[in-house]
Parts: sequence; structure tokens; C-alpha cells
Amino acid sequence: MSAREQRLPFSTPVSGGAPDAFSEEAWIEVVHSMDEVYNELLQYEVVLEQKNTELEESQQFIYGILSLMSELLVVCGRDGVIEEVNRSLLTFVGKTEHELRGAKLAVLFADEAEAAKAKRVIADLAKAPASDVELQFRTREGGAAPVALNFTPRLSGTGKLLGMVITGRPTGELRRAYHELREAHDELKRAQQRLLQSEKMASLGLLVAGVAHELNNPISFVLSNVYAMHRYTGRIKQYLDAVHRGANMQELAQLRAELRIDHILNDLAPLLDGTLEGAERTRDIVDGLKRFSAADSDENTKFNLTEVIERSVHWVTRAAPTKFRVVTELPQELLVTGSPGQMQQVIINLIQNAVDATDHLAEPVLDVSTRFEDGEILVYFRDNGSGITAEALDRMFDPFFTTKPVGKGTGLGLSISYGIVERHGGHLSAANLPHGGAEFTLRLPQLAS
Repeated sequence: MSAREQRLPFSTPVSGGAPDAFSEEAWIEVVHSMDEVYNELLQYEVVLEQKNTELEESQQFIYGILSLMSELLVVCGRDGVIEEVNRSLLTFVGKTEHELRGAKLAVLFADEAEAAKAKRVIADLAKAPASDVELQFRTREGGAAPVALNFTPRLSGTGKLLGMVITGRPTGELRRAYHELREAHDELKRAQQRLLQSEKMASLGLLVAGVAHELNNPISFVLSNVYAMHRYTGRIKQYLDAVHRGANMQELAQLRAELRIDHILNDLAPLLDGTLEGAERTRDIVDGLKRFSAADSDENTKFNLTEVIERSVHWVTRAAPTKFRVVTELPQELLVTGSPGQMQQVIINLIQNAVDATDHLAEPVLDVSTRFEDGEILVYFRDNGSGITAEALDRMFDPFFTTKPVGKGTGLGLSISYGIVERHGGHLSAANLPHGGAEFTLRLPQLAS
């Protein structure tokens, strides 16, 4: 077979003879193969177009994020040449993307000393990333401004250093943000204090009738004693005038009997003692009111919780309907630390809630008892009302949630009480009793006596 015949395997032989059996079939196979290859090329092209579209979308997504970043961003190569920047950096330094791309990182810093510091940080990146490095940047106004920077190395799959990503925020902005946050926090604390004081005044308003009655008794007692002593003063003066003008013994004895001087002298000591007792009683009530209504901030004193509970019970029951009865089982001393005024607000609120929850009963009763558990004092407030609904139980301590009619409650009493107890290191919880009625449990750390 000649060389020409070898190069034309699908052609018919030059000399006569039978035609090549593969010539037609081979061409058909070639055409089919070309169609398959063409179809595969079309599929590859479609996939490639999809990949290109996804890549463009990813690039647009990343570019959009970089543009919206408030932090400054610089991406550099290992040689310190800037490869990528974001809009925040361009705005801060007052340069264009064209000016910075391909430039050395040193052009961003205020002077050579700052650039040298950055170079030392970059040299140590192989060991660990650097955080909160404060360096001076040159601003668009031409001055210098401190920037807190974070240096993060860019590594290849084999761990080789390819470059670095530098992010930062001007420390002036951080200080301003911190100052604004601090002011907002202080304002929130002041608002909380005003809210606490407002709720305390609302509680005090409910007690006004009882407190007025409580003050009226000793003041009336003092007033009647003072009137009696005022009358006695005239009689004693009349007798002493007779003594000083030299009246004889018989006249003095007669005058003494008429003016009942002996009775007056015997009555003076009890009158003075009663007046002093009434004045002290009034002073104690006013002092208690002043402590309760005062805007105490972070008071932290040692006090007897039993006295606070008994005083709260006494005040609330004075203003409550006469049918409301409180049964207390308290030890003589329950020592805790904190603010007695704030804790009295909590207890008054719990007792007043029991008054409101049982006002429809013929014989409303509140039981107040205590027990000790793992270094804590547990005070139980159990009423014989209709209990708490499931919905109310879930939201019992939420601000502004109340089951009382409009004008009867603010919905802040239990929420504020919950916060007060937590600030004292304790816990306030609510539950329903098995036999009916509600139970509030006050837990506080016990102070060793």
C-alpha cells in the first residue's frame, strides 16, 4: 500500500476492487461524534455563562458590602502594595481609588515614624494577628488623626503569607460613640430612677388615708395633753402668786385645795410622758414616710426585714377595708442588706395586690410567713383570692401589664418590684396555690447576725 493510500483510509482504492466497507459508516460516525462534541461545547458554554454570572453577582455583593462598611479597609500584598480599598477609607484620607491602588501602604500614614511602626507590626504578622494598634493616618484635610487598626494575615492553602487585610476605625469616632453610649446609659438610669420614684409616690397615694389616720392619733393625744397642761399652768401661776405675796398657811391650804394643785402635780408627769411618747410616735411615722418616699439611689445598709414587713402591713391595712386581715408568722429578726425604703416599696406592693385580689370576698386573708433555705430568706405572701390566670402568670412581671381596671393600676408595680429584688441579689416569683389563691415568694440572701 502506498503512502498516499495510508493517508486516505476512508477513500476507495485507486485500483479496481470492492469498495471500502468503513467509508460511509465512518463518515456517519464522524458526523455523530462532531454533533456530540458540539452539544457538549454548548453545555459547557451554558455552564460557563452561569458561573460567570454567579461570579459577577458575588463580586457585586462583595463590592457592595465593602462600599457600605463604616470601618476603614485596606487589602495589601506581601510587599505592602495596596490592592483594594473601600469607600470609607477613600473618604477619610481624601484620595481616589486610582491614586491608592498600586501605591505603597506608607502613603496612608501621617509621617515616616508611623509608617515604620506599621512596618514592624506587619513583620510580626506571621506569628499572630495584631489588634487595636493605634496609628496616625493622614486625613483629607492634611492633618493627622488616630485610627485603631486590626492587622490580619492573608494565607495561601499551604500557609504561605500572601498579604494582609487591615481594618480600623478612627478612635475619635470610637470615643464619641462611647460618650454617646455612656450618656444614653446615664439617661436610662435616670429614667429608671424617675419611674421608681413615680411608682413609689403612687403607692404612697394609696396609703394616704391610713397614714393620715396613723398620724392623727398621736397628734390628737399630744394636742389634748398640751391643752390640759395649758389649763394647769393658770392654776399653778395663781397659787404661786399667792405664795409670793405672803399669804398665810391657812389661805394657801384653802387655795391649794380649790385649785387641786396636788392633783395637777400628780398628773404632770403622765401628761409629759404621754406628750413625749406621742411626739416620738409622730416623729417615727414621719421618718418612715420620709425614708419611703425619698429617692434613695444605691443605699446599701443592714436592716431588719421583719420590721419593714410589719410596718408595711400596718400602713396598708390602715388604708384597706376593715374586713381585710393579715396573719403574720415572722421571727423577731431577719437581717438583710440593701435599701429598706426600696424593699418596703416591694412589700407594700405585694400586700396591696392581695388587697385588690380579695376585695370581692367576705373574709379576705393574707398569710405572711418565712422560712430559711440554703443561706436565703424566703418570705411567702399567700392570699385566699381566686388565683392568677395562665396568661397573667406568664406576663406577671412585664412592664405595663395589669389585670386591674383602667385607673386602678399602672402595670409597673410588680415589674419595678422584680427589678428591686434582683438588685438586692434575690428573686421574686408568683404561683397559684393548690387549694386556690395566689402565692408570691420573695427570696433574699440572708445576712448572718
